[in-house]
Amino acid sequence: MKNIPLRRYIYALVAALLFVPLTSFTNNSKTAPYRIRTIVIDAGHGGHDGATRGIYSKEKDITLKVALRLGKAIEEKLKDVKVVYTRSTDDFVNLYERIGLANRIKADIFISIHCNSMPFKRVVIGYTKGKKGRKIPIYKSIQSTSTRGTETFVSGFGRLDEQDVVMRENSSILLEKNYKENYEGYDPKDPESIIMLSLMKNAFREQSIKLATFIQDEYISAGRVDRGVKEQSLAVLAKAGMPAILTEVGFVSNSTEEDYMNSEAGQDEIVNCILKAIQTYKKSVELE
Repeated sequence: MKNIPLRRYIYALVAALLFVPLTSFTNNSKTAPYRIRTIVIDAGHGGHDGATRGIYSKEKDITLKVALRLGKAIEEKLKDVKVVYTRSTDDFVNLYERIGLANRIKADIFISIHCNSMPFKRVVIGYTKGKKGRKIPIYKSIQSTSTRGTETFVSGFGRLDEQDVVMRENSSILLEKNYKENYEGYDPKDPESIIMLSLMKNAFREQSIKLATFIQDEYISAGRVDRGVKEQSLAVLAKAGMPAILTEVGFVSNSTEEDYMNSEAGQDEIVNCILKAIQTYKKSVELE
């Protein structure tokens, strides 16, 4: 990878982290108690980036409805917390701008809401004969519709057998104008670029995992299928200067879950799960 700005960013971050312990203890008695004051809610995709879709609905529409419901619930239950949306309409927002907004306003939490989907696979369903009598395979694209459940991601290193989510979510970068300049050399298909971005997130890894775990625990309590907390090289999370998670609230490729995510009852339950997790996380980090 020819561009080096990402490496310089990492070196600066490491130096800053080494310096923090030296300053935090000396001023501990004068520092006001930490409070979560701003939460950024990101409705995944939008605009011409329709992403995944089910039989009758699109991911971008479901995520927007859930995001707006979640923001309203936070404002009602957590009066001292300000909610900021990366989008509140069906607009396309660059990935770098979503997390850039959170960084600029110094948000305390970043939550990105998405819907999952099983990939289409090309399989042989039969054979036909060619002009010379040779067997020619007949292919068909099929998709598993039985897979269901929730999973929540934090930025980190993913296993090779989990890269379908990474490629699907990071592919939004290619829809952005001047994405190479915006990401300073980031190539969504280059493993080195993904690793460099992932390293930037280590400062908030533990906090992000804690929040993600609380969310999955609430999903489990609601009876949802648990697919776990996972670390992945997701561009929308990698440059976050705060605890940040991406939660997949269900599989739009599963007709039952598509109906659930489009229903008011389903959306209310999803929102309630995330809200409870935020409340639990808030109590755990706001130490007097």
